[in-house]
Amino acid sequence: MHELSIMGNILDIVLDFAGRNGAKRVVRINLQVGEISDLIPEWMQTYFDFVSKDTIAEKAELSVEHVPAVLRCKACGTEFRFTKEDWRFSCSACESADIEIISGREFRIVSIEVE
Repeated sequence: MHELSIMGNILDIVLDFAGRNGAKRVVRINLQVGEISDLIPEWMQTYFDFVSKDTIAEKAELSVEHVPAVLRCKACGTEFRFTKEDWRFSCSACESADIEIISGREFRIVSIEVE
């Protein structure tokens, strides 16, 4: 349910941008969402539709680009993909648990398409 408050914040940003640029209607919002951000695109759209009702962003499409989760081992420097299927939080090369997240937590507006 955290998508509801996040989509409310996205709507505020979008409406501010649209207002400052004289937009009549928001058509599409292009987002980057990290693989481990735990946001579900279908719910994001559902909640955005709810919060944007009766605004110039009503019926705007959310276009979501998924950013893969990449981890780096601090011990040996190996970078590897994290997948939710194996939940591996240790290095694929040396098995060290001393790792850092390089990408996969993103949540950003890339662009806003308006008329």
